[in-house]
Amino acid sequence: MANVIELPNRDEVALQDTWDLTYLFETDDDWTASLEKLASQVERYESFKGRLSDSPDVLADCLQFDGDLERICDKLSNYAYLKTTEDQTNSTYQGFLARFRNVATKASEAASFIRPELLEIQEEKIAEFLTHPSLEKFKLMIERIIRYKPYTLSNREEEIIAMQGEMAGAAGNAFRKLNDADLKFGNVENEKGESIELSHSTFAQFLKSPNREVRKNAFNQYYAQFAAHENTLAATLEGSIQRDVYYARVRGYDSAISSALFSDDVPHSVYDNLISAVRENLPAVHRYYDLRRRKMGLDDIHQYDTYVPILNEIEMKHTWAEATEVVINSLAPLGDEYCATLKEGLTGRWCDRYPNRNKQSGAFSYGIYDGKPYIMMNYKPDVLNDVFTLTHEAGHSMHTYYSAANQPYEYYNYSIFVAEVASTFNEQLLAKHLMENAKDDRHRAYFVNNQIDDIRATIIRQTMFAEFEKTTHEMAEAGEPLTVESFQANYRELLAAYFGPEFVLDDQLSLECFRIPHFYRAFYVYQYATGLSAAIALSRKVLNDEKDALSKYLNFLSGGCSKMPLELLSDAGVDMRQPEPVNSALQQFSELVDQLDQLLD
Repeated sequence: MANVIELPNRDEVALQDTWDLTYLFETDDDWTASLEKLASQVERYESFKGRLSDSPDVLADCLQFDGDLERICDKLSNYAYLKTTEDQTNSTYQGFLARFRNVATKASEAASFIRPELLEIQEEKIAEFLTHPSLEKFKLMIERIIRYKPYTLSNREEEIIAMQGEMAGAAGNAFRKLNDADLKFGNVENEKGESIELSHSTFAQFLKSPNREVRKNAFNQYYAQFAAHENTLAATLEGSIQRDVYYARVRGYDSAISSALFSDDVPHSVYDNLISAVRENLPAVHRYYDLRRRKMGLDDIHQYDTYVPILNEIEMKHTWAEATEVVINSLAPLGDEYCATLKEGLTGRWCDRYPNRNKQSGAFSYGIYDGKPYIMMNYKPDVLNDVFTLTHEAGHSMHTYYSAANQPYEYYNYSIFVAEVASTFNEQLLAKHLMENAKDDRHRAYFVNNQIDDIRATIIRQTMFAEFEKTTHEMAEAGEPLTVESFQANYRELLAAYFGPEFVLDDQLSLECFRIPHFYRAFYVYQYATGLSAAIALSRKVLNDEKDALSKYLNFLSGGCSKMPLELLSDAGVDMRQPEPVNSALQQFSELVDQLDQLLD
């Protein structure tokens, strides 16, 4: 009888393997006391209502008070959210998050007058206000608010929208509970004859198994659960899309994508050019799949054959300590301060390291101004991709570290568009380090294969997701039905285009569109692709020791949101308004495919 390996319960995880949230709150009682204090302060908003045009000092006092409360909210929400991710079935911290959201919604309602009232101040008067010393700190913030004037509603309408906060998140919340807690996938026997619990995190591990039957069984068993819940999942996804469309329309944007891109001042052309560039370069992707099929000795290729290393006999294991060491060594070009700070965090308790029962799937960095830049992992020592995930999330955390250290609270919180540069930049340095230090050509081929798959996952796959988001939102805006059938039909068309005519598309793969958490934060994923494209360009500059490249990159990490994302990247040395960075990254993909073909001859 096979040995059964099950995930530990949360209370069985070693303390050193968990993050230390006491930097936020020493105890749950401290969190509760802070929430109560926040709730008691909300009513002070009323004292500013109707008075923002009285003087620069009144406006400055209001913005300072609002920022102070937001800072408290950051700590409260950070603690409650991170606690819920530890164990999705823990009702105590679900309650914490619900209590916080209730108070935060009331605070949002109370503060909803600020933007419309500020925008009612006459242009000449606000220009005069902005010359006053008390508003110097808030000048950029006010200028950015003024950008929203065409899309800001009346006081009462803004208050009504603010009241919808908890309701607006219902679809995403329902998806997360179903996906992370209620879906049970059973056990799957691996290539060693061990019966292992199938979960979101172990699914990725099974797909890297050298045994094709293990990969196929895990694939079929995993997607059987999504097939069994396809109607519910289609309903939650539709709800999320309809929410996006509603808020865009009610504010007067011409589309949901326009609403999403406006905050970062990103032209539609950046999004559309990304899709066009990837579409034009799909023949290289299809060539890679055929190379993979041939080198693996397969008659045909399925999606569950695309994650296992081609040289699957090479075992690549890294304990947490070994992973930390190789990550830090690979980042040496970024300097001593960067590496020493990160090493302290990774060997200490910035990270929640390993999977446990009912823990949220995946990985993320979740840092704030007044806490540590926490990292959640579901680390598995025998999955090389988890080492890349670690350096990826470490890139986010160090971005937070530098921004918080160099910017005031109001301007430290960088946008997602630039966040994905910092994370994938680290991946580029790790890939180069591993390839240069490979002990022979077969190991070098192993790392080249991994680098190809990283670009495929980050640029090609995320662009396919971005195209799906664009199409489904356009369907909703045109009044077309979003159903199980229409979602899957749309997704299958994309699968056929991106995987190519020689690829076998299993019917279950169309269900993939129902399991992607990022779809509940629409028009997010394209930034993975643009981010890696920018990171490839910037990392080349640093590695080639171009003049001022490192200082410019560290200044970029320190920039927070002190400038718009495209401007921050331009200062660092890459212009994402132009097609060159994406085309260059895709050219690198094609060259790596050629290199892999030669190494495997």
